[in-house]
Amino acid sequence: MGLRVLVGNMLRPDILMLLPLLSLVCSAAASVTYDHRAIMINGQRRILISGSIHYPRSTPEMWPDLIQKAKEGGLDVIQTYVFWNGHEPSQGKYYFEDRYDLVKFIKLVQQAGLYVHLRIGPYVCAEWNFGGFPVWLKYVPGISFRTDNGPFKAAMQKFTEKIVSMMKAEKLFETQGGPIILSQIENEFGPVEWEIGAPGKAYTKWAAQMAVGLDTGVPWIMCKQEDAPDPVIDTCNGFYCENFKPNKDYKPKMWTENWTGWYTEFGGPVPHRPAEDLALSVVRFIQNGGSFVNYYMYHGGTNFGRTAGGPFIATSYDYDAPIDEYGLPREPKWGHLRDLHKAIKLCESALVSVDPTVTSLGNNQEAHVFKSKSGACSAFLANYDTKSSAKVSFGNGQYDLPPWSISILPDCKTVVFNTARLGAQSSQMKMTPVNSAFSWQSYNEETASADDDDATTMVGLWEQVNVTRDVTDYLWYLTDINIAPGEGFLKNGQSPLLTIYSAGHALHVFINGQLSGTVYGGLENPKLTFSDYIKLGAGINKISLLSVAVGLPNVGTHFETWNAGVLGPVTLKGLNEGTRDLSRQKWSYKIGLKGEALSLHTVSGSSSVEWVKGSLLARKQPLTWYKTTFSAPGGNEPLALDMNSMGKGQIWINGQSIGRHWPAYIARGGCGDCSYAGTYTDKKCRTNCGEASQRWYHVPRSWLNSGGNLLVVFDEWGGDPTGISLVKRTTGSVCADIYDGQPTLKSWGMLTSGKVNRPKAHLWCPPGQKISQIKFASYGMPQGTCGSFREGSCHAHKSYDAAEKNCIGLESCSVTVAPEVFGGDPCPGNMKKLSVEAICS
Repeated sequence: MGLRVLVGNMLRPDILMLLPLLSLVCSAAASVTYDHRAIMINGQRRILISGSIHYPRSTPEMWPDLIQKAKEGGLDVIQTYVFWNGHEPSQGKYYFEDRYDLVKFIKLVQQAGLYVHLRIGPYVCAEWNFGGFPVWLKYVPGISFRTDNGPFKAAMQKFTEKIVSMMKAEKLFETQGGPIILSQIENEFGPVEWEIGAPGKAYTKWAAQMAVGLDTGVPWIMCKQEDAPDPVIDTCNGFYCENFKPNKDYKPKMWTENWTGWYTEFGGPVPHRPAEDLALSVVRFIQNGGSFVNYYMYHGGTNFGRTAGGPFIATSYDYDAPIDEYGLPREPKWGHLRDLHKAIKLCESALVSVDPTVTSLGNNQEAHVFKSKSGACSAFLANYDTKSSAKVSFGNGQYDLPPWSISILPDCKTVVFNTARLGAQSSQMKMTPVNSAFSWQSYNEETASADDDDATTMVGLWEQVNVTRDVTDYLWYLTDINIAPGEGFLKNGQSPLLTIYSAGHALHVFINGQLSGTVYGGLENPKLTFSDYIKLGAGINKISLLSVAVGLPNVGTHFETWNAGVLGPVTLKGLNEGTRDLSRQKWSYKIGLKGEALSLHTVSGSSSVEWVKGSLLARKQPLTWYKTTFSAPGGNEPLALDMNSMGKGQIWINGQSIGRHWPAYIARGGCGDCSYAGTYTDKKCRTNCGEASQRWYHVPRSWLNSGGNLLVVFDEWGGDPTGISLVKRTTGSVCADIYDGQPTLKSWGMLTSGKVNRPKAHLWCPPGQKISQIKFASYGMPQGTCGSFREGSCHAHKSYDAAEKNCIGLESCSVTVAPEVFGGDPCPGNMKKLSVEAICS
């Protein structure tokens, strides 16, 4: 029986009873199947290491290098969502070009020799605008998202079928010789189903049946879906998943999202997850029978344009991923995980053969041993104490385990990797200005008025997205206030109080063309209130409210019903009549900005208005457009714009939208020292408190010409464009932090050679740079981390000698970590290490 027949009938109770037997029978004939131990490709169980790279969050020119770095980092699989709103921006009209060329992306993965996990969804969450749903979907008659709703299911099925048919036509499923080994339907629906009850359960069953019926020839998964119907595999998402178990014993234990960090929100600190803890989470999962781990994200990239959701999700989607936003390896995370993957692969034959035997080695220590009938034996020795190291006895040996760490023994004897011992080098990256002498010109956006010809007038307040259909962040709410000459406040000098309640996300209030105030919400509460005393005169006064969206919600139950914009009430207090309710009077609406309508961000559009420059340049004025031209700098280093002098708005390069900038939203919350040990949360290990949540904005090199590049910035708040600079991201210094006697993967190759394996500190600069200086070196008990090393109570006086001799003037070098290299043992009987920081230039 082929997998197709098995899958197509899986929901029948009589077939359910036969699943364990049938899966074994069909596995050899099917290209991709599974049993309780692992995904099987061509009948072979595999330990699969995967990483998320979202094709629209980088450029096609970046894709080959990102994929190659993922391969070099030890990945087997690239995982990506499919972004419905990018592919069907208007109903029935599809787009699969440029950053949305899904087929090209998958074929590049295949050319690199890697597999693909295609998460079709088509709901993605992903901190992506509207969770990946196109906004037109919200206005389909009778629709209700992600539930047992006919219009929604019809639209969802149509798009899912579109994607599957495209993949089949290009022969991209593994059964056709392509790279796709897994597909996902829906996404993290379990918590929503729990809230909505029976309609949710019916929808889950329908979605599974619909997906399986598409006959892809590869397994389907549902993440965070404990009741995933057979044969769909339920999987885990989270910072830790070692205790997760699939809903049937014959399904493999899979982790679709191991969060490598967390997203950045405007107004929040930047989260970081230590490499040591991330590695430990992977090993805990593997030693408990896990066989598939995906890093979310492996490369996070950038929310170009208006793709960021939330609301209030930053333009950067770096995610503290192993490959940073700019496409560079984040060290030591990338290298530490690369070494981890090599160590896990050394254990693969034992891991896929048997379930582990678990024994206690102490109060917080344990061993997980995989011993197959063929004689393969691999062990994982764990110390879960967050403060103290431990010496444990295992087999015929003694093993030192640092706090909150696991050691990997591929042969049950030799330690080749410990999660808390960073063998990979660290890097200190820097942003170096390459152009800060832009010649700026400015154009003042006009404050809209109810008298404008293109304004639409109605009674009452309208919800923002219902009006704009999200073609712009901006909607003007316009009305007049008639003040009688006899109003008391005109005589006594007491201004009336204007109060505006808005569903969010930001609001600029103009009275008679002058900015009266700005308010904005945040991720936790996007709603906002403006309440201030305003200056009004006798007669007609113009009230212009610019309501600004900062990304549509991407998560929550029925988030399509959530609102944005000025919904009121809007009141004016302090008049002779008492309080006047402005909410029910006539309001005019104007979608977007004049500068948007004129396409000022393009070369042709920008020439349609008069710009000013020199002494007339507008600075720190609200609603101002700025433009300049520049030549692309030489080299191939990644580029970014330093926007720290600006307020809030948007950026374009040669007509391409870099995204929203908001450096004036200062990060609030707690930052401080960070220990890798102990359970990680997104509130731990954060930076940027008291600074801009996002200062730098990625400029893809492929968007630039050699000369004549048009840079356009719109700023709502009022900034100083003369403070903007173009910077390149380079490696400032590289570090190694290696313990004497630290296990290395080379230990495995030297088992039978008789050689003594001493660890080495490896340092290397990027191509084009060389080591020019040893900034720090200490063999002994140095303190701190890369960029802030300092000598400890034990320091060898010749610590600098070997590093300077071996490394100065070279692109790469190594230093053996042994007492004799540094003039002898500076403190016998103590655990020692070598910490080195070298300057690259």
